[in-house]
Amino acid sequence: MTQGRNRPITHERAIPDHPERDLTPSEARLRFLLARNRGSTRKVATVLGVSQRTVQRWVSKRAEARRPPGPLQVRAIEEAVLARWQPRVRVRRRAQAEAEGFVFHTRARFGFAAPAGSSDDPRVRWITQDLPGEVARELFAARDAGAGEQQQTVILARALGHAYFREWGRRAHGLHVAFSDVEFADFSIS
Repeated sequence: MTQGRNRPITHERAIPDHPERDLTPSEARLRFLLARNRGSTRKVATVLGVSQRTVQRWVSKRAEARRPPGPLQVRAIEEAVLARWQPRVRVRRRAQAEAEGFVFHTRARFGFAAPAGSSDDPRVRWITQDLPGEVARELFAARDAGAGEQQQTVILARALGHAYFREWGRRAHGLHVAFSDVEFADFSIS
């Protein structure tokens, strides 16, 4: 999907797992990294690009020996935690989206196969639509297979055409939806 007219979305946002389990303090993040590395300060030091002794000072139980990490180290700790934390969250969220579906929010140009000047001319619309798990499975499978943005847009256009414009097959049979000029696209999972 694109954000704005010319900027492709090239990253996935960090997905909050549990708001009440916030890892804001560097100490908690370091403990998470230590747990992921079986308590090895040497492995954590290698991940963060610092000495083992530095990590030991950061997590020391003795207050007089403890030293807080500096701003650059705090950033490195945060990035290391997000790199290790988010994959587990993404796996759970993907399974949830494939099982229960998701909500798709977009502002894009929608139109239909119709002569120029008709009410079916493409126009920008805001749409928020629940989409089923089959669409999530199809999108993930396409992404995993290396599908580009255009192929994923075709999948979303077909799903929106069926769910939003044809009301799950109750009207407008045979209507072909054109979906282009995506200004905004977001997915949410409840």
